[in-house]
Amino acid sequence: MSKKFRFLGFLILIFSVVFTGAASANSIAYRTHVTQYAWQGWVTNGRVSGTTGKGLQMEAIQIDVPQNGITYRVHVAGRGWQNWVHAAEIAGTTGQGRQMEAIQIRLTDKMASNYYIEYRVHVAGYGWLGWVSDGEVAGTTGKGLRMEAIQIRLVEKHRRKSSGQRGYF
Repeated sequence: MSKKFRFLGFLILIFSVVFTGAASANSIAYRTHVTQYAWQGWVTNGRVSGTTGKGLQMEAIQIDVPQNGITYRVHVAGRGWQNWVHAAEIAGTTGQGRQMEAIQIRLTDKMASNYYIEYRVHVAGYGWLGWVSDGEVAGTTGKGLRMEAIQIRLVEKHRRKSSGQRGYF
């Protein structure tokens, strides 16, 4: 996906916040810090953040939803699981060359009452893993495999279908 479209998606989210006072209830925005690229632009609603086919690791992530209704944590090479962080806070490291290997994401409060959060990661040597949800582990631990990209989406509870293949092994 081109930088122009990622930037456009971010602008749409920002405009909805500025002109309505809040992002739409089903919007999620996220960005990743990638080796050689630093922070990428914000993307929304299931779009890819990170890279595929370039062999580059994600090192950090920020995720935001309306009403700060989200917590997440990452597994970092050489450090293990980090503490849970909240909306728009940085999980992972920057400037240390440490790859993220797994992630857990969960919604809180009103967001959790109305939505599921689903996410999947692209892992070195395996490609895209299956979708997982609501605090499940996406990625790997103990294998030394880098996460290269991620997709995250919100699904209204009454619309959810089974996602099939799980996102960890």
